[in-house]
Amino acid sequence: MISFDDKLQPLLGKKTADALETGLGLTTVGDLLRHYPRRYDERGKLTDIRSLEIDEHVTVQAEVRKCVKRQMKARRGQMTEAVITDGTSELHLVFFGKVAFVAEQELLPGTRALFAGKVGRYRQNLQLVHPAFEILTPESDGSSFLQAFLPVYPASQHINTWNIANCVKQLLEIWDGVPEDPLPADFRAEHGLIGLEDALRAIHRPESWAQISVAQQRLKWDEALAVQLTLAQRRKASRARPAPSCARRSRGILDAFDARLPFTLTKGQVEVGEQIASDLESVVPMNRLLQGEVGSGKTMVALRAMLQAVDAGRQSAMLAPTEVLAAQHARSLQEMLGDLAQAGQLGGAEDATRVTLLTGSMNTAQRRQALLDIVTGEAGIVVGTHAIIQDKVEFHSLGLVVVDEQHRFGVEQRAALSARGEKENPHVLVMTATPIPRTVAMTVYGDLEVSALRELPGGRSPIKTSVVPAREKPAWLDRAFARVREEVAAGHQAYFVCPRIGDEEPAKSDDEDKRPALSVIDVATMLAQGPLRGLRVEILHGRMPPDEKDAVMRAFSANEVQVLVATTVIEVGVNVPNATVMAIMDADRFGVSQLHQLRGRVGRGSAPGLCLLVTEMPEMTATMERLRAVESTLDGFELAQLDLELRREGDILGAAQSGRRSALKMLSLLRDEDIIADARVAAQRFVDADPDLEKHPGLAGMVATLLTEERADFLEKA
Repeated sequence: MISFDDKLQPLLGKKTADALETGLGLTTVGDLLRHYPRRYDERGKLTDIRSLEIDEHVTVQAEVRKCVKRQMKARRGQMTEAVITDGTSELHLVFFGKVAFVAEQELLPGTRALFAGKVGRYRQNLQLVHPAFEILTPESDGSSFLQAFLPVYPASQHINTWNIANCVKQLLEIWDGVPEDPLPADFRAEHGLIGLEDALRAIHRPESWAQISVAQQRLKWDEALAVQLTLAQRRKASRARPAPSCARRSRGILDAFDARLPFTLTKGQVEVGEQIASDLESVVPMNRLLQGEVGSGKTMVALRAMLQAVDAGRQSAMLAPTEVLAAQHARSLQEMLGDLAQAGQLGGAEDATRVTLLTGSMNTAQRRQALLDIVTGEAGIVVGTHAIIQDKVEFHSLGLVVVDEQHRFGVEQRAALSARGEKENPHVLVMTATPIPRTVAMTVYGDLEVSALRELPGGRSPIKTSVVPAREKPAWLDRAFARVREEVAAGHQAYFVCPRIGDEEPAKSDDEDKRPALSVIDVATMLAQGPLRGLRVEILHGRMPPDEKDAVMRAFSANEVQVLVATTVIEVGVNVPNATVMAIMDADRFGVSQLHQLRGRVGRGSAPGLCLLVTEMPEMTATMERLRAVESTLDGFELAQLDLELRREGDILGAAQSGRRSALKMLSLLRDEDIIADARVAAQRFVDADPDLEKHPGLAGMVATLLTEERADFLEKA
């Protein structure tokens, strides 16, 4: 009997099994059967070429318009060039070596075929270099393409979609099916779901769109329920140990801080502050997500919560994703608190505490002192990177953990943090400036209560965003440099953001026309020697020594540096109100939410902000449409929806929040809100009645499949 856990190699052969493992990480029968088609092409219906993305590995069904062989100019030998079409747009193909001869013989005008390769660009034309292809004829391959529906699988350079389809076909012919459906029969009947075996056979070998829809519905429920069961168990586990009650204290450090505020808190800050204050007073551990637009005042809300913990005799830890941001937070918290952060120092206030920074790159003496301040309780507020999670760090009495920029941390890291208390679970507040759609909040953050800050504090200036098409309109780039000079002449400062540092080997591309991404080092040199000559230009990136990074940020904050050329280390938390203009170079290489985050670094003072999205992408491409969307709106919630449509949904239970190996293969966080909401209710009902799912081994198996042993260990710690 063939089971989900059986290895593929004895069934499909070593060469094929190696290709599936190397290219896609598929090693077992279950892996391959859960490797669902990305889409279905109807026989004869051509792919929309205009929708293709640069650097995407695609499979295209198209018709050959022309195919010619010619002598190569740069080297000896011949090449074959073909043009394929969907009837409206064209895609160029280039073949070399022996395949060039085969392509010339087989790709005759009018021939329809599947073509697989990586999309590039050459002289403004979309191109596939040396793509694999499969002619679509009734005789081809015997059976794989005789279906009305052609399953198109996520593929790689090691194995094409039609090879994957043949592997699945072979497997289904010898597969014995599922011995027992993991979903109880009454549950399937209640929700109108077909059996798992029927769903898997239909998803790979469908006969109609209706059959595809029914199969997808069942498989989406499997994923949604597995995730929600896991999160329901986490919510229950997080309440197993009590949290320290951090009651509000009158005339303490929080009251002293509030009395000094030179501005009025927004209505949202007051409301969310009250929610958090109430959570902190309870012995039920707080697990709350605070989301809000860039500049909405989340740090102020978090600081007031930390001061409430200090008033209760407890410590707070604030975790930041980078050392630059951790140092910035520590410095800004000290500045906001003034003498209230000078405990034990001459001139310190009566109820003062101490803010201590802890990062992995501190020298021995600095680290020893920081650890001493933490273990003795001298440090009421500890700010740091993931170094805070390490077992060597001992807190005197940890009451609250604040995680900044939650999208940089996965559930596992959050679980490790919340387990820092020995007998008690500290309260946990996680924050993000990336607005989160409701479906994501129910899955990625399904173990958390959610609060939102939507209004911006008074005094924030508007930000104008403009796309600069540098290749098509070079004069616009010259004008962008001139605009930066104008801002500096007016006493302001500028950021330039680049995709890479420049001291590393640039990523190689199959597209000979595509240059490497612009680097911090090269752009800084170009600016200092060219359009911004005479201005003080400095660089900032994550591989600089901490002391150098801190010195550069201090100089920039003091307006001793007019232009800062940086990587995305400035993406979050960096606050220099005098910086009014940002140019994001190769903006097409950044995600939508990342661009929105980056531009939030300007317009933080009284002067309006300007963000320039510099790109060499041509108009009428999907990438340029994405940049135009960022240009057209400052609504982060709207852009978050767009970002979710465009990017992979990520490994939601892992340390990484994005990436190829996602736990969600069928479920869409964008389109399946109803299923996710219903699964959340159902999962809570199962866990309330059967916390360890002992009476439901099939459901327990679904959870185990979702979680590796390592992840399970993390969840147990929580």
